[in-house]
Amino acid sequence: MLVEEIMKTDVVTLPPSATIKEALALLQKYRIRHIPIVEADFSIVGIVSDRDVRDASPSIFDKEVNSHEMEYELRSIMSSPVITIHPLDFVEEIARIFYEEEIAALPVIRDNKLVGIVTEKDMLYTLIQLTGTHVQSSHIEVKVPHRPGILPEVTAIFGKRKTNIVSVLVYPYKSDPDYKILVFRVQTMNPLPIIQDLREAGYELMWPNNIPEPKL
Repeated sequence: MLVEEIMKTDVVTLPPSATIKEALALLQKYRIRHIPIVEADFSIVGIVSDRDVRDASPSIFDKEVNSHEMEYELRSIMSSPVITIHPLDFVEEIARIFYEEEIAALPVIRDNKLVGIVTEKDMLYTLIQLTGTHVQSSHIEVKVPHRPGILPEVTAIFGKRKTNIVSVLVYPYKSDPDYKILVFRVQTMNPLPIIQDLREAGYELMWPNNIPEPKL
């Protein structure tokens, strides 16, 4: 999945000469948490978050502070330089940027111009879609050897039951490089026949692992 598929293109922006007061008004009006700061040609020069604005705003409990602080320009509080991404970047790769940089929004740039923005909320929603948890389904985890061809071997078992696979994820099995865990979400409310087929094929079920095998 590409960034252009999940980014928001209707981006609220401000110039660096705008005031903290203007930024606060837009954050509240549109219920957003980040405002990219751009020049007239839409080249990005910074980004301001709701936290930046709160930290720069006078406390409502401080009677000695003058309201002129709200007239400071955003260039004085914006974060710069800005970490940006491209519309053709893979969503899976930018997730790592969110994690490693501990940021909550990434402006999207094409030809040095702002064309969109991706937030951590967008990423979480995309993760929900990728994992298939947005549709009613059953969850099955299978421990398999880490070798070529194992995925089609296992999915063939689902195919024999004419079961629709909503999503498939692969992740390491603890610290053992010889095994992987395949995580399936399938559109069936009765996964027991598939579970039995997997066991009969010699695969170890990690989930559900509390369903007893039928007695012969």
